Amino acid sequence: MARVTTAGEEMHALVERLYPLCRSITGDGVRATLEIVGEYLPLRVHEVPTGTQVLDWTVPQEWNIRDAYIADGAGHRVVDFAASSLHVLGYSVPVSATMPLAELRAHLHTLPDHPSWVPYRTSYYRPEWGFCLSQETLDALPEGMYEVRIDSTLADGHLTYAEHVVPGQVPDEVIVSCHVCHPSLANDNLAGIAVATFLARALAQRTPYYTYRFLFAPGTIGAITWLARNAERVDRVKHGLVLACAGDRGELTYKRSRRGDAEIDRVMRHVLAASGRPHRVTEFTPYGYDERQFCSPGFDLGVGSLSRTPYAGYPEYHTSADDLDFVSPEAMADTLAVCREAFAVLDRNRRYVNLSPYGEPQLGRRGLYDSLGGRSDAKEAQMALLWVLSLSDGEHALLDVAERAGLPFDTVAAAADALHGAGLVKA
Repeated sequence: MARVTTAGEEMHALVERLYPLCRSITGDGVRATLEIVGEYLPLRVHEVPTGTQVLDWTVPQEWNIRDAYIADGAGHRVVDFAASSLHVLGYSVPVSATMPLAELRAHLHTLPDHPSWVPYRTSYYRPEWGFCLSQETLDALPEGMYEVRIDSTLADGHLTYAEHVVPGQVPDEVIVSCHVCHPSLANDNLAGIAVATFLARALAQRTPYYTYRFLFAPGTIGAITWLARNAERVDRVKHGLVLACAGDRGELTYKRSRRGDAEIDRVMRHVLAASGRPHRVTEFTPYGYDERQFCSPGFDLGVGSLSRTPYAGYPEYHTSADDLDFVSPEAMADTLAVCREAFAVLDRNRRYVNLSPYGEPQLGRRGLYDSLGGRSDAKEAQMALLWVLSLSDGEHALLDVAERAGLPFDTVAAAADALHGAGLVKA
């Protein structure tokens, strides 16, 4: 019998496919990435021309690279873009020159504290060129002349991003965002892309209450571009989650929205606590990923961020050590499961109004008590019925009920469904 692969293994396989591609904030690497994601999800791809004003920013020139290397006097490539896209400073301008090592050193980036690792460096908005290499490689280079070649182009083109929408019962939206601008970094950002992709597929298997909009965009400039192009309809966004660093083996970390008490903040806190998973909930800071764009004061959306070990919180961050072995199928599957659990709560967390508010309605003659017979959680279920009736005043949502009553959210939601079916409450 053929072995059935798990969702975690499928996500890891997607990360493995995406890993070799050279991504940046623009260019063919982004398009190739979205083309692969498009095999899993139907995507609407947007191309925004260079020079387009987006809020306080301008869409930059498009960067593409074909080859790059440093070769010694014998023609041997001692640093080679073909071996890893991390070897070139992102957005490097083209260069073709021969120079002594003493002059070349000013354009070389290493990590002396981790001599075998290659750093990830960029220069998006300042013309520059450079190479990233291990300190061990640099230390082994003899003095002498070196051929330096970066076959890249910076030209008017486009910024590319994509959307996938899972239609819901209402037009109010939940934004799920991940960034597609990093080259060969498995945890930051490929694991987030994989989890977002499989989360969208899972949501499409049912009809969610909210409409879920998935954004696959380059970091910072991509989110700013989307906000600029959607400013008139951004009020539809009721909740949101940014996914990043979603595949390492660390404990889950949720970063609150700028509001601090947005519904997504409460839902994530509740789901993580109720699950018993090791986790942390941290306060908002204006540094990080695109939650800071969605939460900027003019928009002030209720968008938090979910990761495992947060950005810059592990030594491998933005280095070649963030490789395919650094992320695990089990960790990505766990991140996916938490997202599904959270959105299941979010979708059902509605306010109800008691239609028989004067005294306690007789539940027995409506068969509500009888339906609990034989249930191992009959006492909890009975209390959930009473709590929902008590707090169905149009002010308290089901999560409020669950937390005040100290009951599982699913039990409270099931009670609300039963009471709604009996005509005792309305949403």
